[in-house]
Amino acid sequence: QVQLVESGGGLVQAGGSLRLSCTAAGRSLGINDMAWYRQAPGKQRELVAGISRTGSTNYIDSVKGRFTISRDDRNNTLVLQMNSLKPEDTAAYVCNAEIMTSLGLPREYWGQGTQVTVSS
Repeated sequence: QVQLVESGGGLVQAGGSLRLSCTAAGRSLGINDMAWYRQAPGKQRELVAGISRTGSTNYIDSVKGRFTISRDDRNNTLVLQMNSLKPEDTAAYVCNAEIMTSLGLPREYWGQGTQVTVSS
């Protein structure tokens, strides 16, 4: 059984930085696409940034130039470096990954979420 364990959320002032990490714990045959989503109160969940197994990345327009997504496949870890944070970045950030199970089948996993709060 695989679990995605997130860390790094917190409270920061506008203009500050936070670094989110997500580690896939458990046995697997590898990790395909990985991504960070966020959901603010009263809003739908949105894709913030994604990274493929080959390292291709994509970002929502509102975070381009401020956020950087990266992965460390040796340690099964996904990282989101968030700079120049704005109050509108306040949300629960959730890690997502497609993981190849020990049966050789892809399965989607979600983390439990980590809160990011940016004060003005």
